[in-house]
Amino acid sequence: MPEGHRFPMPVFREIYRRLLREGVAVPGKNLFQPARMPSLEELTAVHDEEYVNKFMIGAMSDEELRRMGLPWTEDLVERTLSEVSGTMLCADLALTCGLAVNTAGGTHHAHRSHASGYCIFNDLAVTAKRVIARGAVERVLIVDLDVHQGDGTASTTAADPGIYTLSVHCEDNFPAKKSTSSRDVALPTGTGDDAYIKTTEAALRESIEEHGPQLVLYDAGVDVHGADDLGGFNLTDEGLIRREALVLDTCVGRGIPVAAVVGGGYDKDLEALARRHCILHHVAREIFESNKL
Repeated sequence: MPEGHRFPMPVFREIYRRLLREGVAVPGKNLFQPARMPSLEELTAVHDEEYVNKFMIGAMSDEELRRMGLPWTEDLVERTLSEVSGTMLCADLALTCGLAVNTAGGTHHAHRSHASGYCIFNDLAVTAKRVIARGAVERVLIVDLDVHQGDGTASTTAADPGIYTLSVHCEDNFPAKKSTSSRDVALPTGTGDDAYIKTTEAALRESIEEHGPQLVLYDAGVDVHGADDLGGFNLTDEGLIRREALVLDTCVGRGIPVAAVVGGGYDKDLEALARRHCILHHVAREIFESNKL
C-alpha cells in the first residue's frame, strides 16, 4: 500500500451513523455492542504474546510502526481491540440467528508477530479460532473478497484444519509477497462486474463443497470498486450489490450462518465510501427478512 495514504478510521463512525439514519440499524432491536474486549488468551491463539504486549503499551520500533502504517495512540489500542471484539460478537450472533454484520473488521493483513497494511490484530483469525476452541463449530470458512489478498489470515490459520481460507483478489496489488490460502483466486487488474461475479460464484461454491463449513466469516472489502484509491478492479455499485447477494444467498440458502465484516475501502470522499460499505448491510437486511431468520 502506498506510503502516506491516510487510513480512513472515521469511516467506521460514518457507517454507523448512516445505518442509523437509514433505519437499517435500530437501537434496541438489531444493534448490539460487545460487552468486553478480547482476552489475552484469545489474542495469543493467533498472535505472539510479545507482539501483543508491545502494541498494547506502545513499545513498537520505528520499523514496526512503518509496517503497521499507523501512528500508535491509546485510542488506536481501544479501536483495535473493539474491532476484534465486534467480530467475535458478530460470529456469536450469526450462530444464534443465522446472519450478522459488523460495522468494522477485516484486518486480514495482521500476521502472528507483526502488523501490516493498517492491520494489527487479525479479527477474522481470532474469531475463527475462538468459535472452534469453545466447541461452537468444527469448521469455519473465511471468505475474503477484499481486493488485497488475505495474507495474514492465511498464514495464521494455515495449521488449523478446521479453518478454510478463500481469497479472491487482484493479482497485481498489495501484498507483494502473498501467503498461501486454502484457495487463492488472483484476477487481473481491471476485472469488472461480470467476470468477477462469475469467478467468485464458482470459487465460493467449490470452497463450501470442499470444506463443509458450519460458519462463514465474510470479509466484504469494497476496495474492489472502480473508484477506490487503492483498488485495481472495476466493480460498480451494482456489482457490489450482486456480490453481497451472491455470498449471503449462497450461504444462508444452505443453512450456513454468516458473520460479515466491512473490510477495506479507500476514498477521500468519506460519504461515498461509507455508502459503498453500507451496501452490505442493506443486502443483509433484505436477506435476513426474506428468509425470516
